[in-house]
Amino acid sequence: MAILSDIILYPIKSCAGIHLREAVLTRSGLMSEHVFDREWMVVDAQGRFLTQREHPRMALIVPRIKATTLELRAPGMLRLEIELGLPHPQHSPMLEVQVWDDNVRAYDCDEVTATWFSQAIGVPCRLARFHPDVVRATSTAWTNGTDGVAASTMFADGYPLLIAGSASLADVNDKLRAAGREALPMNRFRPNLVIGDIGAFEEDYAAFLQFGATTLKPVKPCSRCPIPSVDQATGVPGPDPLDVMHGYRAKPELDGAICFGMNAIVTEGGDERIVVGQDIGFELAF
Repeated sequence: MAILSDIILYPIKSCAGIHLREAVLTRSGLMSEHVFDREWMVVDAQGRFLTQREHPRMALIVPRIKATTLELRAPGMLRLEIELGLPHPQHSPMLEVQVWDDNVRAYDCDEVTATWFSQAIGVPCRLARFHPDVVRATSTAWTNGTDGVAASTMFADGYPLLIAGSASLADVNDKLRAAGREALPMNRFRPNLVIGDIGAFEEDYAAFLQFGATTLKPVKPCSRCPIPSVDQATGVPGPDPLDVMHGYRAKPELDGAICFGMNAIVTEGGDERIVVGQDIGFELAF
Protein backbone atom coordinates (compact mmCIF):
# COMPACT_ATOMS: atom_id res chain seq x y z
CA MET A 1 0.00 0.00 0.00
CA ALA A 2 1.37 3.42 -0.95
CA ILE A 3 1.42 6.14 1.69
CA LEU A 4 1.19 9.92 1.57
CA SER A 5 4.62 11.10 2.78
CA ASP A 6 4.31 14.87 2.44
CA ILE A 7 1.86 17.62 1.47
CA ILE A 8 3.15 20.97 0.19
CA LEU A 9 1.01 23.99 -0.62
CA TYR A 10 2.42 26.92 -2.61
CA PRO A 11 0.11 29.91 -2.02
CA ILE A 12 2.19 32.15 -4.35
CA LYS A 13 3.47 30.73 -7.61
CA SER A 14 7.26 30.17 -7.54
CA CYS A 15 7.66 31.30 -3.92
CA ALA A 16 8.37 29.00 -0.98
CA GLY A 17 5.95 26.23 -0.09
CA ILE A 18 4.25 25.31 3.18
CA HIS A 19 4.57 21.74 4.47
CA LEU A 20 1.23 20.65 5.87
CA ARG A 21 0.09 17.84 8.12
CA GLU A 22 -3.27 17.80 6.34
CA ALA A 23 -5.07 19.60 3.52
CA VAL A 24 -8.15 19.41 1.33
CA LEU A 25 -7.74 17.85 -2.11
CA THR A 26 -10.00 19.81 -4.48
CA ARG A 27 -10.45 19.71 -8.24
CA SER A 28 -8.53 23.00 -8.48
CA GLY A 29 -5.61 21.74 -6.38
CA LEU A 30 -4.71 21.68 -2.70
CA MET A 31 -6.43 23.95 -0.23
CA SER A 32 -5.77 24.70 3.44
CA GLU A 33 -7.60 27.23 5.63
CA HIS A 34 -9.35 28.55 2.48
CA VAL A 35 -5.97 29.24 0.82
CA PHE A 36 -5.52 27.48 -2.52
CA ASP A 37 -2.36 26.30 -4.20
CA ARG A 38 -0.97 28.98 -6.54
CA GLU A 39 -3.84 31.33 -5.74
CA TRP A 40 -1.47 34.29 -6.07
CA MET A 41 1.11 35.07 -8.76
CA VAL A 42 3.79 37.73 -9.18
CA VAL A 43 3.59 39.59 -12.51
CA ASP A 44 5.59 42.28 -14.32
CA ALA A 45 4.28 45.61 -15.62
CA GLN A 46 2.75 43.85 -18.63
CA GLY A 47 0.98 41.26 -16.46
CA ARG A 48 3.34 38.41 -17.41
CA PHE A 49 4.12 35.91 -14.68
CA LEU A 50 7.50 35.83 -12.93
CA THR A 51 9.18 32.66 -11.66
CA GLN A 52 12.39 31.38 -10.14
CA ARG A 53 13.58 30.56 -13.65
CA GLU A 54 14.62 34.19 -14.07
CA HIS A 55 14.31 35.39 -10.46
CA PRO A 56 15.66 32.71 -8.08
CA ARG A 57 15.29 35.06 -5.08
CA MET A 58 11.58 34.30 -5.19
CA ALA A 59 12.46 31.10 -3.30
CA LEU A 60 13.21 33.27 -0.26
CA ILE A 61 9.67 34.69 -0.03
CA VAL A 62 8.19 32.49 2.70
CA PRO A 63 4.43 32.39 3.35
CA ARG A 64 2.58 31.40 6.52
CA ILE A 65 -1.18 31.03 6.81
CA LYS A 66 -2.60 32.86 9.83
CA ALA A 67 -6.17 33.27 11.03
CA THR A 68 -7.16 36.06 8.63
CA THR A 69 -3.97 36.83 6.70
CA LEU A 70 -1.20 35.31 4.63
CA GLU A 71 2.03 36.42 6.30
CA LEU A 72 5.08 36.85 4.05
CA ARG A 73 8.71 37.12 5.08
CA ALA A 74 11.85 37.70 3.01
CA PRO A 75 15.47 38.50 3.95
CA GLY A 76 16.00 42.15 4.84
CA MET A 77 12.28 42.92 4.58
CA LEU A 78 9.63 43.77 7.14
CA ARG A 79 6.95 41.11 7.17
CA LEU A 80 3.88 41.67 4.98
CA GLU A 81 0.31 40.63 5.81
CA ILE A 82 -2.17 39.99 2.99
CA GLU A 83 -5.85 39.77 3.90
CA LEU A 84 -7.34 36.38 3.06
CA GLY A 85 -10.88 37.65 2.57
CA LEU A 86 -11.71 38.13 -1.09
CA PRO A 87 -11.78 41.75 -2.28
CA HIS A 88 -15.15 43.36 -2.91
CA PRO A 89 -15.80 42.69 -6.62
CA GLN A 90 -17.23 46.16 -7.30
CA HIS A 91 -14.42 48.11 -5.65
CA SER A 92 -11.29 46.12 -6.45
CA PRO A 93 -8.88 46.83 -9.29
CA MET A 94 -8.43 44.09 -11.85
CA LEU A 95 -5.49 42.97 -13.95
CA GLU A 96 -5.23 41.02 -17.17
CA VAL A 97 -2.43 38.54 -16.39
CA GLN A 98 -0.61 35.97 -18.48
CA VAL A 99 0.57 32.56 -17.36
CA TRP A 100 2.13 30.69 -20.29
CA ASP A 101 -0.45 30.88 -23.13
CA ASP A 102 -3.39 31.77 -20.90
CA ASN A 103 -4.63 35.31 -20.33
CA VAL A 104 -7.06 35.66 -17.43
CA ARG A 105 -8.58 38.32 -15.19
CA ALA A 106 -7.19 38.59 -11.68
CA TYR A 107 -7.43 40.86 -8.67
CA ASP A 108 -4.63 43.41 -8.43
CA CYS A 109 -3.18 43.56 -4.92
CA ASP A 110 -2.42 47.02 -3.54
CA GLU A 111 0.54 49.36 -4.05
CA VAL A 112 2.09 48.51 -0.69
CA THR A 113 2.18 44.85 -1.72
CA ALA A 114 3.60 45.73 -5.14
CA THR A 115 6.38 47.79 -3.54
CA TRP A 116 7.21 44.98 -1.10
CA PHE A 117 7.52 42.37 -3.85
CA SER A 118 9.49 44.71 -6.10
CA GLN A 119 12.04 45.23 -3.32
CA ALA A 120 12.15 41.56 -2.32
CA ILE A 121 12.72 40.30 -5.88
CA GLY A 122 14.68 43.27 -7.22
CA VAL A 123 12.49 44.11 -10.24
CA PRO A 124 9.28 46.15 -10.64
CA CYS A 125 6.36 43.77 -10.17
CA ARG A 126 2.90 43.32 -8.67
CA LEU A 127 0.99 40.56 -6.91
CA ALA A 128 -2.15 39.23 -8.57
CA ARG A 129 -4.81 37.00 -7.01
CA PHE A 130 -6.84 34.46 -8.95
CA HIS A 131 -10.41 35.59 -9.56
CA PRO A 132 -13.00 33.05 -8.34
CA ASP A 133 -15.17 33.56 -11.44
CA VAL A 134 -12.35 32.54 -13.79
CA VAL A 135 -12.03 28.97 -15.07
CA ARG A 136 -8.56 28.17 -16.37
CA ALA A 137 -8.90 24.82 -18.11
CA THR A 138 -6.06 22.33 -18.36
CA SER A 139 -4.82 21.22 -21.76
CA THR A 140 -7.16 18.66 -23.31
CA ALA A 141 -4.23 17.20 -25.25
CA TRP A 142 -3.46 15.13 -22.14
CA THR A 143 -6.86 14.75 -20.47
CA ASN A 144 -9.18 13.88 -23.37
CA GLY A 145 -8.82 10.19 -22.62
CA THR A 146 -9.69 10.66 -18.95
CA ASP A 147 -13.37 9.71 -19.14
CA GLY A 148 -14.30 13.15 -20.41
CA VAL A 149 -13.38 14.82 -17.10
CA ALA A 150 -12.92 18.57 -17.37
CA ALA A 151 -10.09 19.87 -15.22
CA SER A 152 -8.98 23.34 -14.24
CA THR A 153 -6.25 24.99 -12.23
CA MET A 154 -5.37 28.38 -10.80
CA PHE A 155 -1.87 29.78 -11.48
CA ALA A 156 -0.02 26.43 -11.58
CA ASP A 157 1.91 25.89 -14.80
CA GLY A 158 -0.68 23.63 -16.37
CA TYR A 159 -2.33 21.17 -13.96
CA PRO A 160 -3.79 21.43 -10.46
CA LEU A 161 -1.50 18.88 -8.78
CA LEU A 162 2.04 17.57 -9.07
CA ILE A 163 2.96 14.23 -7.50
CA ALA A 164 6.37 12.66 -7.02
CA GLY A 165 7.61 9.46 -5.41
CA SER A 166 10.18 9.54 -2.62
CA ALA A 167 11.91 6.54 -4.20
CA SER A 168 12.27 8.52 -7.44
CA LEU A 169 14.21 11.23 -5.64
CA ALA A 170 16.38 8.59 -3.97
CA ASP A 171 17.15 7.15 -7.40
CA VAL A 172 18.13 10.57 -8.79
CA ASN A 173 20.30 11.21 -5.74
CA ASP A 174 22.10 7.89 -6.16
CA LYS A 175 23.08 8.99 -9.66
CA LEU A 176 24.08 12.46 -8.51
CA ARG A 177 26.35 10.99 -5.84
CA ALA A 178 27.86 8.59 -8.37
CA ALA A 179 28.70 11.64 -10.50
CA GLY A 180 30.40 13.33 -7.53
CA ARG A 181 27.49 15.68 -6.84
CA GLU A 182 25.50 16.42 -3.70
CA ALA A 183 22.10 14.86 -3.10
CA LEU A 184 19.09 17.17 -3.46
CA PRO A 185 16.04 17.63 -1.21
CA MET A 186 12.59 17.10 -2.68
CA ASN A 187 11.84 20.83 -2.51
CA ARG A 188 13.99 21.35 -5.61
CA PHE A 189 11.22 19.65 -7.62
CA ARG A 190 8.30 21.42 -5.88
CA PRO A 191 5.65 18.66 -5.78
CA ASN A 192 2.33 19.00 -4.01
CA LEU A 193 2.11 15.36 -2.92
CA VAL A 194 5.02 13.05 -2.14
CA ILE A 195 4.19 9.35 -2.32
CA GLY A 196 6.09 6.74 -0.34
CA ASP A 197 6.26 2.94 -0.45
CA ILE A 198 6.21 2.72 -4.24
CA GLY A 199 9.10 1.92 -6.58
CA ALA A 200 11.25 4.54 -8.24
CA PHE A 201 9.27 6.34 -10.96
CA GLU A 202 6.23 4.08 -10.56
CA GLU A 203 4.17 7.30 -10.38
CA ASP A 204 4.91 7.65 -14.12
CA TYR A 205 2.84 4.53 -14.78
CA ALA A 206 0.05 4.85 -12.20
CA ALA A 207 -3.48 4.28 -13.45
CA PHE A 208 -4.81 6.20 -10.43
CA LEU A 209 -4.21 7.12 -6.80
CA GLN A 210 -7.17 6.69 -4.47
CA PHE A 211 -7.61 9.07 -1.51
CA GLY A 212 -10.80 7.91 0.20
CA ALA A 213 -13.66 8.75 -2.17
CA THR A 214 -11.45 10.91 -4.40
CA THR A 215 -9.54 9.55 -7.39
CA LEU A 216 -6.40 11.27 -8.62
CA LYS A 217 -5.13 10.43 -12.09
CA PRO A 218 -1.62 11.23 -13.34
CA VAL A 219 -1.98 12.56 -16.90
CA LYS A 220 1.30 14.14 -18.04
CA PRO A 221 4.98 13.83 -17.10
CA CYS A 222 6.36 17.04 -15.63
CA SER A 223 9.09 18.40 -17.87
CA ARG A 224 11.71 20.18 -15.84
CA CYS A 225 13.11 23.69 -16.25
CA PRO A 226 16.22 25.10 -14.49
CA ILE A 227 14.40 25.60 -11.15
CA PRO A 228 15.76 22.32 -9.65
CA SER A 229 19.20 23.96 -9.75
CA VAL A 230 18.04 26.70 -7.34
CA ASP A 231 18.81 26.13 -3.66
CA GLN A 232 15.44 26.83 -2.05
CA ALA A 233 17.09 27.85 1.22
CA THR A 234 19.41 30.46 -0.29
CA GLY A 235 17.84 31.43 -3.62
CA VAL A 236 21.20 30.76 -5.30
CA PRO A 237 21.44 28.60 -8.43
CA GLY A 238 23.97 25.77 -8.33
CA PRO A 239 24.82 22.77 -10.51
CA ASP A 240 21.87 21.75 -12.64
CA PRO A 241 20.83 18.14 -11.89
CA LEU A 242 19.21 17.83 -15.31
CA ASP A 243 22.53 17.06 -16.96
CA VAL A 244 22.84 13.89 -14.85
CA MET A 245 19.15 13.06 -15.36
CA HIS A 246 19.36 13.50 -19.13
CA GLY A 247 20.63 9.99 -19.73
CA TYR A 248 17.56 8.24 -18.34
CA ARG A 249 14.75 10.73 -17.68
CA ALA A 250 14.23 12.13 -21.19
CA LYS A 251 10.68 11.41 -22.36
CA PRO A 252 10.17 10.80 -26.11
CA GLU A 253 6.49 11.75 -25.84
CA LEU A 254 7.62 15.23 -24.77
CA ASP A 255 10.27 15.63 -27.47
CA GLY A 256 13.04 14.44 -25.18
CA ALA A 257 12.24 16.77 -22.25
CA ILE A 258 13.75 15.68 -18.94
CA CYS A 259 10.93 14.76 -16.58
CA PHE A 260 10.45 14.21 -12.86
CA GLY A 261 7.03 13.84 -11.26
CA MET A 262 3.58 13.63 -12.79
CA ASN A 263 0.94 16.28 -13.33
CA ALA A 264 -2.41 15.00 -12.12
CA ILE A 265 -6.11 15.83 -12.02
CA VAL A 266 -9.04 14.74 -9.89
CA THR A 267 -11.36 12.49 -11.90
CA GLU A 268 -13.82 11.42 -9.18
CA GLY A 269 -14.86 13.01 -5.93
CA GLY A 270 -13.07 16.04 -4.58
CA ASP A 271 -12.98 18.18 -1.45
CA GLU A 272 -11.29 15.24 0.28
CA ARG A 273 -9.37 15.82 3.51
CA ILE A 274 -5.98 14.13 3.22
CA VAL A 275 -3.42 13.53 5.97
CA VAL A 276 0.31 12.77 5.93
CA GLY A 277 0.84 9.09 6.67
CA GLN A 278 -2.46 7.87 5.28
CA ASP A 279 -2.64 4.84 3.02
CA ILE A 280 -3.32 5.48 -0.66
CA GLY A 281 -4.86 3.15 -3.19
CA PHE A 282 -2.30 2.83 -5.98
CA GLU A 283 -2.55 0.81 -9.17
CA LEU A 284 -0.20 0.62 -12.13
CA ALA A 285 -1.67 0.96 -15.62
CA PHE A 286 -0.22 -2.34 -16.80
